[in-house]
Amino acid sequence: MSLTGSVWLVIVAALIAANLPFVNQRWLVMGPVAATGKPLVGRLAELILLYFLVGGLALLLERRAGQIAPQGWEFYAITGTMFLTLAFPGFVYRYLLRRHG
Repeated sequence: MSLTGSVWLVIVAALIAANLPFVNQRWLVMGPVAATGKPLVGRLAELILLYFLVGGLALLLERRAGQIAPQGWEFYAITGTMFLTLAFPGFVYRYLLRRHG
């Protein structure tokens, strides 16, 4: 896979993973359905777990491409806020859209 393809794969995976906790009622995407609906804290915990899974995918692809660049705390702060930004459509869908009926 080319470097550009790897970058796009990580971006698309992050976009999908960031919205998964908000668009379904299952625990950890494939687990049992939450009987009364998942609380916001549960969704945020899933979001953090999925952030680390996408980070692992990115690390794997970077390792395949060559030498892994060292990252400081700034890298994780920026990627964490980018992941939260990508989760915004799912959050709006779950909590801010007014539903009729």
